[in-house]
Amino acid sequence: MNTYLTFDVGGSAIKYALIQEDLTIVEKSSVPTPLDTLDNFVETIGKIYDKYKDNIKGIAMSMPGIIDPDKGYQYTGGALRYIADLNTVELLQQRCPINMTIGNDAKCAANAEIGYGSLQDIQDGAVVILGTGIGGCLIKDHQVHTGKHFSAGEFSFIKTDFHDALTWDSAWSTRNGITGLLARVQEQLETDEEYSGFEIFELANNGNEKVMEGINQFAFEVATQIFNVHIIFDCEKVAIGGGISVQPLLIELIQKNLDNIFDHLGFGVFKPEIVPCHFRNDANLIGALYQHIQTYKKVETQ
Repeated sequence: MNTYLTFDVGGSAIKYALIQEDLTIVEKSSVPTPLDTLDNFVETIGKIYDKYKDNIKGIAMSMPGIIDPDKGYQYTGGALRYIADLNTVELLQQRCPINMTIGNDAKCAANAEIGYGSLQDIQDGAVVILGTGIGGCLIKDHQVHTGKHFSAGEFSFIKTDFHDALTWDSAWSTRNGITGLLARVQEQLETDEEYSGFEIFELANNGNEKVMEGINQFAFEVATQIFNVHIIFDCEKVAIGGGISVQPLLIELIQKNLDNIFDHLGFGVFKPEIVPCHFRNDANLIGALYQHIQTYKKVETQ
Protein backbone atom coordinates (compact mmCIF):
# COMPACT_ATOMS: atom_id res chain seq x y z
CA MET A 1 0.00 0.00 0.00
CA ASN A 2 1.30 3.46 -0.91
CA THR A 3 2.51 5.67 1.94
CA TYR A 4 2.76 9.45 1.84
CA LEU A 5 4.56 12.06 3.90
CA THR A 6 2.02 14.72 4.87
CA PHE A 7 2.64 18.13 6.43
CA ASP A 8 0.41 20.60 8.25
CA VAL A 9 2.38 23.84 8.45
CA GLY A 10 1.12 26.24 11.10
CA GLY A 11 2.30 29.47 12.62
CA SER A 12 3.98 27.76 15.56
CA ALA A 13 4.47 24.09 14.60
CA ILE A 14 4.85 21.88 11.56
CA LYS A 15 2.94 18.65 12.13
CA TYR A 16 3.88 15.77 9.89
CA ALA A 17 2.75 12.18 9.47
CA LEU A 18 3.26 9.06 7.40
CA ILE A 19 -0.21 8.14 6.15
CA GLN A 20 -1.23 5.20 4.01
CA GLU A 21 -3.95 5.42 1.37
CA ASP A 22 -6.44 3.75 3.72
CA LEU A 23 -5.79 6.64 6.18
CA THR A 24 -3.73 4.54 8.57
CA ILE A 25 -1.36 6.91 10.35
CA VAL A 26 1.92 5.01 10.61
CA GLU A 27 3.86 7.69 12.44
CA LYS A 28 3.24 11.28 13.52
CA SER A 29 5.33 14.05 15.05
CA SER A 30 5.99 17.79 14.91
CA VAL A 31 8.76 20.38 14.89
CA PRO A 32 8.73 24.14 15.55
CA THR A 33 7.93 26.26 12.50
CA PRO A 34 10.92 28.37 11.44
CA LEU A 35 9.81 31.99 11.42
CA ASP A 36 13.13 33.56 10.40
CA THR A 37 14.11 32.63 6.84
CA LEU A 38 12.83 30.77 3.82
CA ASP A 39 16.07 28.76 3.64
CA ASN A 40 15.51 27.51 7.18
CA PHE A 41 11.96 26.47 6.30
CA VAL A 42 13.11 24.55 3.23
CA GLU A 43 15.84 22.77 5.18
CA THR A 44 13.42 21.86 7.98
CA ILE A 45 11.13 20.15 5.46
CA GLY A 46 14.15 18.61 3.75
CA LYS A 47 15.50 16.97 6.90
CA ILE A 48 12.13 15.34 7.57
CA TYR A 49 11.97 14.16 3.96
CA ASP A 50 15.46 12.63 4.28
CA LYS A 51 14.20 10.35 7.08
CA TYR A 52 11.41 8.85 4.98
CA LYS A 53 12.32 9.36 1.31
CA ASP A 54 12.92 5.68 0.61
CA ASN A 55 9.45 4.68 1.87
CA ILE A 56 7.08 7.28 0.43
CA LYS A 57 5.35 7.90 -2.88
CA GLY A 58 4.86 11.64 -2.46
CA ILE A 59 4.54 14.68 -0.21
CA ALA A 60 1.20 16.32 0.56
CA MET A 61 1.30 19.65 2.35
CA SER A 62 -1.23 21.96 4.03
CA MET A 63 -0.04 25.58 4.25
CA PRO A 64 -1.42 28.95 5.37
CA GLY A 65 -2.02 31.66 2.80
CA ILE A 66 -3.55 32.20 -0.62
CA ILE A 67 -2.46 29.29 -2.79
CA ASP A 68 -2.91 28.07 -6.35
CA PRO A 69 -2.97 24.31 -5.61
CA ASP A 70 -2.60 23.28 -9.25
CA LYS A 71 0.66 25.19 -9.74
CA GLY A 72 1.91 25.01 -6.15
CA TYR A 73 2.17 28.79 -6.14
CA GLN A 74 1.73 30.86 -2.96
CA TYR A 75 0.65 34.48 -3.28
CA THR A 76 0.82 34.83 0.51
CA GLY A 77 2.07 32.62 3.32
CA GLY A 78 -0.05 33.74 6.26
CA ALA A 79 2.14 33.82 9.38
CA LEU A 80 5.12 32.79 7.23
CA ARG A 81 6.03 36.29 6.08
CA TYR A 82 9.00 35.07 4.05
CA ILE A 83 6.62 33.31 1.65
CA ALA A 84 5.09 35.65 -0.93
CA ASP A 85 4.71 35.35 -4.70
CA LEU A 86 6.60 32.09 -4.67
CA ASN A 87 6.23 28.69 -6.31
CA THR A 88 6.72 26.74 -3.11
CA VAL A 89 6.46 23.33 -4.76
CA GLU A 90 9.20 24.07 -7.28
CA LEU A 91 11.45 25.43 -4.54
CA LEU A 92 10.90 22.50 -2.18
CA GLN A 93 11.36 19.96 -4.97
CA GLN A 94 14.92 21.21 -5.45
CA ARG A 95 15.55 19.87 -1.93
CA CYS A 96 12.98 17.04 -1.98
CA PRO A 97 12.80 15.59 -5.52
CA ILE A 98 9.46 13.78 -5.30
CA ASN A 99 5.82 14.30 -6.35
CA MET A 100 4.46 17.09 -4.18
CA THR A 101 1.30 19.17 -3.71
CA ILE A 102 0.34 22.03 -1.41
CA GLY A 103 -3.04 23.46 -0.47
CA ASN A 104 -4.51 26.13 1.79
CA ASP A 105 -5.06 24.80 5.31
CA ALA A 106 -8.81 25.52 5.57
CA LYS A 107 -9.35 24.09 2.10
CA CYS A 108 -7.39 20.98 3.07
CA ALA A 109 -9.73 20.57 6.06
CA ALA A 110 -12.64 20.72 3.62
CA ASN A 111 -10.97 18.16 1.35
CA ALA A 112 -10.82 15.75 4.29
CA GLU A 113 -14.60 16.06 4.68
CA ILE A 114 -15.24 15.75 0.93
CA GLY A 115 -13.04 12.71 0.55
CA TYR A 116 -13.58 10.76 3.74
CA GLY A 117 -15.82 12.65 6.16
CA SER A 118 -19.16 14.39 6.65
CA LEU A 119 -19.48 15.77 3.10
CA GLN A 120 -18.85 12.67 1.00
CA ASP A 121 -22.47 12.62 -0.20
CA ILE A 122 -22.89 16.23 -1.37
CA GLN A 123 -22.19 18.26 -4.47
CA ASP A 124 -22.42 21.79 -3.04
CA GLY A 125 -21.80 22.94 0.51
CA ALA A 126 -19.50 24.77 2.89
CA VAL A 127 -17.11 24.19 5.76
CA VAL A 128 -16.92 26.70 8.61
CA ILE A 129 -13.99 26.35 11.02
CA LEU A 130 -14.59 28.16 14.33
CA GLY A 131 -11.16 28.92 15.71
CA THR A 132 -9.08 32.03 16.39
CA GLY A 133 -10.73 33.38 13.26
CA ILE A 134 -13.22 31.79 10.87
CA GLY A 135 -11.69 29.28 8.49
CA GLY A 136 -13.85 28.69 5.48
CA CYS A 137 -14.30 26.80 2.27
CA LEU A 138 -16.97 26.54 -0.40
CA ILE A 139 -17.56 23.22 -2.15
CA LYS A 140 -18.86 23.16 -5.71
CA ASP A 141 -19.52 19.98 -7.71
CA HIS A 142 -17.88 17.92 -4.93
CA GLN A 143 -14.64 19.87 -5.20
CA VAL A 144 -13.08 22.68 -3.21
CA HIS A 145 -14.03 25.97 -4.88
CA THR A 146 -10.93 28.17 -4.86
CA GLY A 147 -12.22 31.05 -6.96
CA LYS A 148 -10.48 32.96 -9.74
CA HIS A 149 -7.90 34.40 -7.31
CA PHE A 150 -7.78 31.39 -4.94
CA SER A 151 -9.42 33.23 -2.03
CA ALA A 152 -13.05 32.07 -2.23
CA GLY A 153 -14.49 31.15 1.15
CA GLU A 154 -12.37 33.53 3.26
CA PHE A 155 -15.20 33.86 5.76
CA SER A 156 -13.18 35.73 8.40
CA PHE A 157 -13.56 38.93 6.37
CA ILE A 158 -17.39 38.92 6.19
CA LYS A 159 -18.82 42.06 7.79
CA THR A 160 -21.65 41.66 10.30
CA ASP A 161 -22.56 45.36 10.66
CA PHE A 162 -22.64 47.87 7.81
CA HIS A 163 -22.18 50.69 10.32
CA ASP A 164 -18.68 49.40 10.97
CA ALA A 165 -17.33 48.25 7.65
CA LEU A 166 -13.83 49.67 8.04
CA THR A 167 -12.54 47.90 11.17
CA TRP A 168 -12.20 44.33 12.39
CA ASP A 169 -14.62 44.89 15.28
CA SER A 170 -17.64 43.58 13.41
CA ALA A 171 -15.87 41.09 11.15
CA TRP A 172 -17.20 37.54 11.38
CA SER A 173 -13.82 36.39 12.69
CA THR A 174 -14.10 38.82 15.61
CA ARG A 175 -17.74 38.11 16.41
CA ASN A 176 -17.56 34.33 16.12
CA GLY A 177 -13.97 33.33 16.69
CA ILE A 178 -13.15 31.92 20.12
CA THR A 179 -12.74 35.45 21.52
CA GLY A 180 -16.25 36.24 20.27
CA LEU A 181 -17.66 33.26 22.16
CA LEU A 182 -15.94 34.45 25.31
CA ALA A 183 -17.29 37.98 24.79
CA ARG A 184 -20.90 36.75 24.41
CA VAL A 185 -20.57 34.75 27.64
CA GLN A 186 -18.92 37.64 29.49
CA GLU A 187 -21.77 39.93 28.43
CA GLN A 188 -24.31 37.56 29.98
CA LEU A 189 -22.31 37.00 33.16
CA GLU A 190 -21.41 40.72 33.42
CA THR A 191 -17.79 39.85 34.09
CA ASP A 192 -14.30 40.33 32.64
CA GLU A 193 -13.18 36.90 33.81
CA GLU A 194 -11.74 34.83 30.97
CA TYR A 195 -12.77 31.25 30.32
CA SER A 196 -11.51 28.69 27.84
CA GLY A 197 -13.90 27.12 25.36
CA PHE A 198 -13.85 23.93 27.42
CA GLU A 199 -14.75 25.81 30.61
CA ILE A 200 -17.58 27.67 28.87
CA PHE A 201 -19.26 24.49 27.69
CA GLU A 202 -18.65 22.79 31.03
CA LEU A 203 -20.54 25.62 32.74
CA ALA A 204 -23.38 25.35 30.22
CA ASN A 205 -23.61 21.57 30.47
CA ASN A 206 -23.81 21.95 34.26
CA GLY A 207 -26.89 24.14 33.91
CA ASN A 208 -25.57 27.72 34.03
CA GLU A 209 -28.40 29.54 32.26
CA LYS A 210 -26.48 32.77 31.65
CA VAL A 211 -23.62 30.92 30.00
CA MET A 212 -26.17 28.96 27.96
CA GLU A 213 -27.70 32.23 26.78
CA GLY A 214 -24.26 33.53 25.80
CA ILE A 215 -23.59 30.40 23.75
CA ASN A 216 -27.04 30.67 22.20
CA GLN A 217 -26.36 34.27 21.16
CA PHE A 218 -23.05 33.13 19.65
CA ALA A 219 -24.84 30.29 17.81
CA PHE A 220 -27.49 32.72 16.52
CA GLU A 221 -24.79 34.91 14.98
CA VAL A 222 -23.09 31.88 13.42
CA ALA A 223 -26.43 30.69 12.05
CA THR A 224 -27.15 34.14 10.58
CA GLN A 225 -23.91 34.15 8.61
CA ILE A 226 -24.42 30.54 7.52
CA PHE A 227 -27.84 31.64 6.25
CA ASN A 228 -26.18 34.43 4.24
CA VAL A 229 -23.59 32.03 2.77
CA HIS A 230 -26.35 29.54 1.95
CA ILE A 231 -28.57 32.10 0.21
CA ILE A 232 -25.66 32.97 -2.09
CA PHE A 233 -24.33 29.45 -2.62
CA ASP A 234 -27.25 26.99 -2.05
CA CYS A 235 -25.53 24.56 0.33
CA GLU A 236 -26.73 21.00 0.85
CA LYS A 237 -24.77 20.73 4.10
CA VAL A 238 -22.56 23.01 6.18
CA ALA A 239 -19.89 21.25 8.24
CA ILE A 240 -18.71 22.97 11.43
CA GLY A 241 -15.12 22.41 12.51
CA GLY A 242 -12.68 23.78 15.05
CA GLY A 243 -12.06 22.76 18.65
CA ILE A 244 -15.49 23.78 19.96
CA SER A 245 -17.29 21.84 17.24
CA VAL A 246 -16.86 18.68 19.35
CA GLN A 247 -19.58 20.08 21.62
CA PRO A 248 -22.96 18.59 20.59
CA LEU A 249 -24.67 21.55 22.28
CA LEU A 250 -23.09 23.98 19.83
CA ILE A 251 -24.18 22.05 16.72
CA GLU A 252 -27.67 21.69 18.19
CA LEU A 253 -27.97 25.43 18.88
CA ILE A 254 -26.66 26.47 15.45
CA GLN A 255 -29.20 24.19 13.75
CA LYS A 256 -31.99 25.41 16.07
CA ASN A 257 -31.21 29.05 15.32
CA LEU A 258 -30.94 28.39 11.58
CA ASP A 259 -34.35 26.66 11.70
CA ASN A 260 -35.73 29.71 13.52
CA ILE A 261 -34.45 32.07 10.82
CA PHE A 262 -36.09 30.01 8.09
CA ASP A 263 -39.34 29.73 10.06
CA HIS A 264 -39.57 33.49 10.51
CA LEU A 265 -38.80 34.32 6.89
CA GLY A 266 -41.34 31.77 5.72
CA PHE A 267 -40.22 31.10 2.17
CA GLY A 268 -39.53 27.87 0.33
CA VAL A 269 -35.75 27.98 0.03
CA PHE A 270 -34.00 24.68 0.75
CA LYS A 271 -32.56 24.58 4.27
CA PRO A 272 -29.08 23.08 4.68
CA GLU A 273 -28.20 20.53 7.34
CA ILE A 274 -25.64 21.50 9.97
CA VAL A 275 -23.14 18.70 10.68
CA PRO A 276 -19.92 18.51 12.69
CA CYS A 277 -16.69 17.90 10.82
CA HIS A 278 -15.66 14.26 11.08
CA PHE A 279 -11.94 15.01 11.31
CA ARG A 280 -10.41 17.09 14.10
CA ASN A 281 -6.71 17.66 14.74
CA ASP A 282 -5.61 15.58 11.74
CA ALA A 283 -8.01 17.18 9.25
CA ASN A 284 -5.38 19.23 7.42
CA LEU A 285 -3.03 16.25 7.10
CA ILE A 286 -5.78 13.99 5.76
CA GLY A 287 -7.20 16.66 3.46
CA ALA A 288 -3.76 17.39 2.03
CA LEU A 289 -3.41 13.68 1.29
CA TYR A 290 -6.82 13.57 -0.45
CA GLN A 291 -5.86 16.57 -2.60
CA HIS A 292 -2.53 14.93 -3.47
CA ILE A 293 -4.10 11.61 -4.49
CA GLN A 294 -6.78 13.31 -6.58
CA THR A 295 -4.22 15.56 -8.28
CA TYR A 296 -2.04 12.67 -9.41
CA LYS A 297 -5.05 10.61 -10.49
CA LYS A 298 -5.82 13.45 -12.93
CA VAL A 299 -2.20 13.49 -14.11
CA GLU A 300 -2.22 9.72 -14.70
CA THR A 301 -5.41 9.89 -16.81
CA GLN A 302 -4.20 12.74 -19.02
